[in-house]
Amino acid sequence: MNWLAHIFLSEQNIDFQLGNFLADPLKTRLWNHASKELKQGVRVHKIIDSFTDSNEIVIKSKKRLKNKGLLKAIVVDLTYDYLLTKNWQSFCNIPIDKFSYDFYMKANRRAIYFPLKANRLIKGLIKRDLLNKYQDLEHLKLAFQRVDLRLSNRVLARDTTISYYEHVCKNIDDLEEDFLEFFPLLCKVVKKELDSRKIEHWKI
Repeated sequence: MNWLAHIFLSEQNIDFQLGNFLADPLKTRLWNHASKELKQGVRVHKIIDSFTDSNEIVIKSKKRLKNKGLLKAIVVDLTYDYLLTKNWQSFCNIPIDKFSYDFYMKANRRAIYFPLKANRLIKGLIKRDLLNKYQDLEHLKLAFQRVDLRLSNRVLARDTTISYYEHVCKNIDDLEEDFLEFFPLLCKVVKKELDSRKIEHWKI
């Protein structure tokens, strides 16, 4: 799952949400004296990734793409965030524009107290409005292209994210069916780790 899903799958506490976001770029290593909520966010991020990576439905989604490729996991992560955006009202009782705006406002205020690298990552997320980059398939295509800009020449010589776009479009209905089967299962697993009083934004 990508940024939008990780922040949604968090308690409504800004440190928890930021821990869930920062876990990947910081390789799950937080700074000394990081808050308990930040650490909880990182822990839940690991649970999300572990469940997703081993899930048979996600594996089925990967098989819907081209036969061989290094970047299938990234492509499915991004595509699932697009599908979460498309089906947002089925899972969240806060409109996505308000959900992302509230997160950005709180994250911007909180980031000034974090180390420089974490601060920059948060400011970059906000500046590029990365929670709202999946409104349609054309936006998903742009997201694939942005990933390729960050990949090394060595990886690009073997595979590119954008090369999957045609396969995603061709199989989008089946991928959406996969997502709608998978995401409630993921929510059920994550919910066991959360304080139910702090996930009132969830519909499920």
